[in-house]
Amino acid sequence: MKTMTITIDRKPLTITFDGQEVQVEELSIRLPFGRKPADMKDIAASGDYAVYVTETRTMTPEEFDGFAMNLYKSRDWLKGKGGYFMQGRLCVEVHAPGRPYLFIDPSGGDYPRYVAKMG
Repeated sequence: MKTMTITIDRKPLTITFDGQEVQVEELSIRLPFGRKPADMKDIAASGDYAVYVTETRTMTPEEFDGFAMNLYKSRDWLKGKGGYFMQGRLCVEVHAPGRPYLFIDPSGGDYPRYVAKMG
């Protein structure tokens, strides 16, 4: 079985969001986002959004699986992050070895309010 590797270019930018300068990486692709999914199977994505990564959170496969099975759960590390910016979403990138990439926009909340999945 061949493994396919997808390369996504990232462009570092400094943007102004809510009066603050924020360092982001703009992905070279646009993604659809699902609103308030309960778990990864519940991501009914729609739209076409630019993705601006504000930070990356790397997890173990076990941590990722626990996170992805209960996306409604409050998480301190998401609190106050994310938001809508120039036809795109400010996101926390979440990944683990052997798992898909998730792009989380909590839109100021403390849970994954908007989620895009890649892989």
